[in-house]
Formats: sequence, structure tokens, C-alpha cells
Amino acid sequence: MAATLGVNVLKTDTNDGVPDDAFLHRAAVTAAAAAEADQAGFSGPREVAISIVAVDESQALNAQWRDKDTPPNVLAFPAPDMPGPPGAPVPAGDIVICAEIVSREARDQGKAPAAHWAHMVVHGTLHLMGYDHIEEEDAAVMEAAERRALAALGFEDPYAVHDT
Repeated sequence: MAATLGVNVLKTDTNDGVPDDAFLHRAAVTAAAAAEADQAGFSGPREVAISIVAVDESQALNAQWRDKDTPPNVLAFPAPDMPGPPGAPVPAGDIVICAEIVSREARDQGKAPAAHWAHMVVHGTLHLMGYDHIEEEDAAVMEAAERRALAALGFEDPYAVHDT
């Protein structure tokens, strides 16, 4: 049974291509549900914060927290485990998405913008749930969860190679 997931959205970059809050919420909830196949779902009610930012903010966060002076498409900052009142949502962490980078990648990769946005939210949510892709085996597990979530949202496999 899926845990309740609240999603709070903050948009400091209101680029026309940014999906609405309901879309972002649905993508995060679907990612959490897809993780259940790996017995990796959230336990109890959780809250995720999604921030949509500009390139300079994305780059500054990446430099500060990952020592990489480039703007990434998505960053995930898991919250430390902390107790809360019984039944109250516990913070799962923050997802930071760079609107301009996601829009550019979708265009450059020939992907539907909505599909790429969904992928970034799903990817970030799975990171908050403990998924990673540093080791090949872990990447395979994470990518399988991403595929399940995106299929449930009606989107194609983001890792499929299409001949053009």
C-alpha cells in the first residue's frame, strides 16, 4: 500500500515549459508507487519539496553540494530521518529542477517536454527514496523503477534508443 505523499512546489523560474503543480505531484506520487515493486516505498506519510529554478541557482547548488561547477537538470537532497508527531507527514527531502536545462534537453534529445519533466521528477523522487545509479547494478534497479513509473504515467521508456 502506497504511503501518503504530499508535494510542495516552489517555482522561482516560471518558464512557459514548466508543468503545473498537479502534474509534478502526480509524477512524484507515481514514482513512490513504482518503488514498491522493490520494497523501497516510503513508510508512513511523507512530504517532498520540488523547486523549479534558473540555471544560476542550479549551478550554485551543484557547486556548493557536489563540487561540480555546472548546472544539472535535477538535484535531490534527502532529508535526514527525524521523528514527527504520529501520523504527521515527515519530510522526505527536496528536489531541485532547472527549468531551462530540462527544456533544452527535451528539445535536443527529441523528447516530449512533458515526458522529460516527468522523468526528472521521478528520478529525483527515487533518489529521495534511497535509489542511486553510481554502481551499474544500482543503476539497473533505479532505471527499472523509472521505467515503471513513466509507463504508469503514459510515457515511453526514457532510456530507449530510437533510430532516426
